Amino acid sequence: MLAGSASSAAPKVAVLLGGPSAEREVSLSSGRECAKALRQAGYEVVEIDAGRDLPARLAEAAPDVVFNALHGRWGEDGCVQGLMDWLGYRYTHSGVLASALAMDKTRAKQAFRDAGLPVQDSLIADAAEVRARHVMPPPYVVKPNCEGSSVGVYIVHDGANSPPQLSDAMPARVMVETYAPGRELTVAVLGDRALAVTEIVTDGWYDYDAKYKPGGSRHVVPAEVPAEIAAACCDYALRAHVALGCQGLSRSDFRWDEGRGLDGLIILETNTQPGMTPTSLAPEQAAQNGMDFPALCAWIVEEALCRA
Repeated sequence: MLAGSASSAAPKVAVLLGGPSAEREVSLSSGRECAKALRQAGYEVVEIDAGRDLPARLAEAAPDVVFNALHGRWGEDGCVQGLMDWLGYRYTHSGVLASALAMDKTRAKQAFRDAGLPVQDSLIADAAEVRARHVMPPPYVVKPNCEGSSVGVYIVHDGANSPPQLSDAMPARVMVETYAPGRELTVAVLGDRALAVTEIVTDGWYDYDAKYKPGGSRHVVPAEVPAEIAAACCDYALRAHVALGCQGLSRSDFRWDEGRGLDGLIILETNTQPGMTPTSLAPEQAAQNGMDFPALCAWIVEEALCRA
């Protein structure tokens, strides 16, 4: 329910969804779910498929706040955030700097190192060179430096005879990272608190299909891990949230090699625009804390409305 008296006019929320990125379909799903939940929570909602006419569409809608349900480049890399700042709209999730830092895996990793968080070694290399030879000893992972949702991820296993044949859709320069074995864990942060630790169980790599297709993965929440590991995951997620300057909701992903104890826990990345679909992780963790999906979306909106 909305704060205030029953006679108060409901804030008008413009939900940005879709957009031009490789994650358009996920954003459409997230945005529609969020719009539905916000209407259930009592807000006046308009849905806007974010294209080049976005400033005109926003001017026509005249919202009190913009709910950013975009994913991928432009929507979560600081671009649309800068546009919102320039146009003078309040908006949900992180601002320009945190969004840009989190989307750039190399710079995010440096921010994590500066905060004392454990990360994997990596380098940036020309895609042509990566196709031609092993630029680091296998096993390693190749991925775009500035994409999310496991878009364009290649795993080169130990003992691989040949380098990966990257698709032509990969950028000219890519990140090559030492492979992190172990269990996949994730923690959502809402404001100043970590919600829970979830283990993501799949038959293989936690790729795009595993993330977004029904049945692609199984989520165990709370994760069945030692208390020391759960506490460390929550601590690391909060520190990552702060190190990047995140606001509202974020989610940090980890790998844990349980045979190495705490030394086997590393942070992979932080997502400033976590998925908000029926199979998404952050809403599941919020539910574990007694916050259903409409309440979570309402919290995100109210947090944005309270910003200066």
